Amino acid sequence: MEQQQLMSNKQVILREYVSGRFPTEADMYVNTSSYISLKVPPQGSTVLVKNLYLSCDPMMRFLIMDNSHHRMTKYVYCTPGSPIYVGMARVAKVLDSSHPEFKQGDLVWGLTRWEEYSFITNPESLIKIRHTDTDVPLSYYTGILGMPGKTAYADSLKYALRRKGNTCSCPQHPEQLGSLWANLQNWLVVMLLEVLEGFDEAFNYKEEHDLDAALKRYFPQGIDVYFEHVGGEMLDAVRVNMREHGPIAVCGMISQYNLPDPQGIKNLMQCI
Repeated sequence: MEQQQLMSNKQVILREYVSGRFPTEADMYVNTSSYISLKVPPQGSTVLVKNLYLSCDPMMRFLIMDNSHHRMTKYVYCTPGSPIYVGMARVAKVLDSSHPEFKQGDLVWGLTRWEEYSFITNPESLIKIRHTDTDVPLSYYTGILGMPGKTAYADSLKYALRRKGNTCSCPQHPEQLGSLWANLQNWLVVMLLEVLEGFDEAFNYKEEHDLDAALKRYFPQGIDVYFEHVGGEMLDAVRVNMREHGPIAVCGMISQYNLPDPQGIKNLMQCI
């Protein structure tokens, strides 16, 4: 019987669910006593990867809540006592594989856990990185070339494409997706309409006492396209300032993730 090589596998473990408040360092701990085999099991279809780059994205906040009563099947939720899932913003290298589509040395990105090495039992979720003849850093695949970039691109191109003369609004919460979306809107204008534009106006929605008045000040004719990833009062204010048939690309509602009682939508009549 072949003796399997074991490797120390440092992990970040969720201590307890975090709901209704901001996470703290005390909610997690580092496990240095875990070991992992560097060979995939002989049965099944499994890929062993070494995680090279991980990104801390807003999606992680949602995955460490106790969502037992309203979980969505498309997400993989964290369990206390287990490594924290880091969403899709991960770059890894294949060390061993029993799946025909992946071989040793392949670079991939996809769902993984916060640890040095991971067994991927559903390799179909992995996306190969074609990283040849380029000097682009691999870390870019956790951002503009990975999940955040693809999300912003899809929303911009398919659902909320900016037209010449349209006014677009995107709340700039301190995470990369909103910034990517806003820049892609201007890039698409350049590519499709050959009009070079930049950011026209900006305001800090956290410092505005009247969001409705602020939006009317910056969008006197109304908003044509809105990319939503903040929610709460900002979403309600935007809804009463949208132009007729203006699309809202809903990506997230990060302002609500740490509230014990998330805000509901008040201006639902604006959909009629």
